[in-house]
Amino acid sequence: MNSLLHEEVDPKIVQGLSEMLDEHNILAKIFRMARDRYKQHPESVFRLRLLSDRTRDGRQYNIPTASEVAGLVIGDLTDENFQRDVIVEHRKNGLQRITDLHPSFMSMTYLLIHPYGEDGYRFGILLTDVINKTFAREKLTMRQFYCFRIHQRLNEAHTLLQAGRLLQQYAVDDAIVRGDSDCSMIGKTIILPSSHTGGPRYRVQNYQDAMAICRWAGYQDLFITFTCNQKWPEINEMLRLIGQESDDNRVDIICRVFQIKLFQLMQDLKKRQPFGKIIACLYTIEFQKRGLPHAHILLFLHPTLKSPSTDHIDRIIAAEIPDLDVDPDGYNAVKNFMMHGPCGELNPHCPCMRQGKCTKHFPKKFNDRTTFDSDGFPIYRIRNTSTQVKKNGANLDSRYVVPCNRDLLVKYDAHINVELCNYSRSVKYLFKYVHKGSDRATATIESTNTAAENDEIKKNLDCR
Repeated sequence: MNSLLHEEVDPKIVQGLSEMLDEHNILAKIFRMARDRYKQHPESVFRLRLLSDRTRDGRQYNIPTASEVAGLVIGDLTDENFQRDVIVEHRKNGLQRITDLHPSFMSMTYLLIHPYGEDGYRFGILLTDVINKTFAREKLTMRQFYCFRIHQRLNEAHTLLQAGRLLQQYAVDDAIVRGDSDCSMIGKTIILPSSHTGGPRYRVQNYQDAMAICRWAGYQDLFITFTCNQKWPEINEMLRLIGQESDDNRVDIICRVFQIKLFQLMQDLKKRQPFGKIIACLYTIEFQKRGLPHAHILLFLHPTLKSPSTDHIDRIIAAEIPDLDVDPDGYNAVKNFMMHGPCGELNPHCPCMRQGKCTKHFPKKFNDRTTFDSDGFPIYRIRNTSTQVKKNGANLDSRYVVPCNRDLLVKYDAHINVELCNYSRSVKYLFKYVHKGSDRATATIESTNTAAENDEIKKNLDCR
């Protein structure tokens, strides 16, 4: 594997990048000086430190150039400034962590994205040059700074936006240090308040708020899943402006467009009322493994719609393939976004298969009319017609259709699953599912060295 990767690396490109950084990048020049000093005095143990108390504009108060950097004596670091410094250390003692609040943090982490070593976020950046008493905040936040930098502009270079996978890492580069990873923290508790988005108390508070809404509005009526379509024309048009393809997965554009679409969907649900009058709604946004966002939406309908008739359900929820001749738009939308599988005998290796059966219970059974089973779950109308679609080489009929609303599906050109859920047993399950937070995994670290001591106490990592 290593030899394969080595063969794929072009030495000329690496040499060109090295020469470019040596010529233009101030930080690279500083580290080169440290390297040269080590070669001259290999017996010395030294550190190179960039002062982190600079809060002024780097264009006016520049980082010292290479000729002005001096070696620092060991022991110069104290508890007060140790965590605030960028440190280059002798390899015997290892490389120390640098803070992400340092102006040069992003330039040192993403050298090719910042070839000139320009400043990133720092404390004290003014929100606006003009003093405006109407703004409650005077300083720019880190989130606002990087949202501004990631935004696509025609009069700026697109080095960051065309960085591919590196752009995705850049966008989510945020480390969370757990308090229980340090033995010195035993007996001390540091908690995140409920105002911290994504924290455990934030999720619990939202869950309790949702239960309070349920107590006032009654059981939830509809559960909607709205998934981003990476091939939306708005996304492709932005990518074409700088010569990118839809497969480049520009997470910044995808998230912005999805947020706009989701806002419009919520407006349609509340104002156009395709399902009837809504008295309450809540939703949460999650991200798939590929980075595509999707929203889980719960709707509470007016009390007069709490026990809908089967005819009303058939009008708002469909689980059949539309006739291509009668409704070509609906047919294509269902074909592109709402067909499950193929699974079962058509594809035994489908991810939804467990022990030879589909965990989503596809294919469904044909049913001439909408009914409810003994547990209150709806069994939607699926009539046996000759209409089929071809997906991954298999011909699928209406038994593989995911329930949806035809009008919303055609308008938003994306996967929109609509499920009736007006039964009490689903309340806590759906609310906890909506507010469950990020996916996690529990892993163990084990030694592959058979000669090593067998330690029965394995270290467990709870990972996002």
